[in-house]
Amino acid sequence: MPVPPAPDVLPAPAPPAAASSRLAGIGLICAAFFVFAVLDATVKWLGTHLNAMEIVWARYMGQFVLSCAVLNPWVTPGVWRTRRPVLQVVRSLLLLGTTLGNFYALQYLQLDQTISITFSMPFFVALLAGPILGEWIGVRRWLAIMVGFSGVLLVVRPGVADIHPAILASLASALCYALYNVTTRLLAATDSTATTMFYSSSLGAGLTSLALPWVWSAPEGAAVLGNLALTGLYGGIGHLLLVLAHRRAPAAVLAPFLYTEIIWMVLAGWVIFGQTPTPWTLAGAGVVIASGLYLIARERADRAERAIEATVGD
Repeated sequence: MPVPPAPDVLPAPAPPAAASSRLAGIGLICAAFFVFAVLDATVKWLGTHLNAMEIVWARYMGQFVLSCAVLNPWVTPGVWRTRRPVLQVVRSLLLLGTTLGNFYALQYLQLDQTISITFSMPFFVALLAGPILGEWIGVRRWLAIMVGFSGVLLVVRPGVADIHPAILASLASALCYALYNVTTRLLAATDSTATTMFYSSSLGAGLTSLALPWVWSAPEGAAVLGNLALTGLYGGIGHLLLVLAHRRAPAAVLAPFLYTEIIWMVLAGWVIFGQTPTPWTLAGAGVVIASGLYLIARERADRAERAIEATVGD
């Protein structure tokens, strides 16, 4: 699953958010995750023809070109300025690691398996937010995390057979994704959304370009070349839809709709690749989604309580 920008650095909707605006935001977020599912299906198909690094390069280069067109850093010099350059580099490397792990896993795992493992990301965020951000979790959320990881184990089923390296790559991708979100929240206090997005696309495009001479193989046929070019377009459109969605509705409203992507991933796996999810995968995905929704609900409740306490304190 391509990595969307964390809601914490996206523009907040202008209060109050009308019901129609929230519905538009929900529609946009669902469209974004549909596009991301199309991207993952395209990457999986391309993986039978090209090296994963070459596909990652095309995806980042396409997003870099699109971000330059939208942000235009040459006439908007503020885009280049960051107060925390080291953290921007670390965040960009984490995003690159997320994409590399995911694209490698897509070559070997079914689409429904990769997205189910990716959904473990909120559990990693909850675990890491304490030591890094000072946002410690209570007993109920610890239990939700444990239940969620049991769902991941249902998908992976260690011990049933030798664990394929792609499973480890997918888990590493989810961990990098979690760290990426945590660092994004740290940067939200100092750098603009445009700056953060531009750094991640430019650094990813630059680093993958350096590796390209060692992995490059000429795309064979118009279908391979066309789909390779489309990866960057899909990624750019998906991120743009995410930004538009978060301008129209609060992140807490939009967060649960992340899980609509599994619908499209299952359909794409079945229609394009003839892959049907196993009962173990469906059960594990259900457990992971339920646990993730509980964590989202608890976070929403905690924020509401903090807002009430702040109001009373004033």
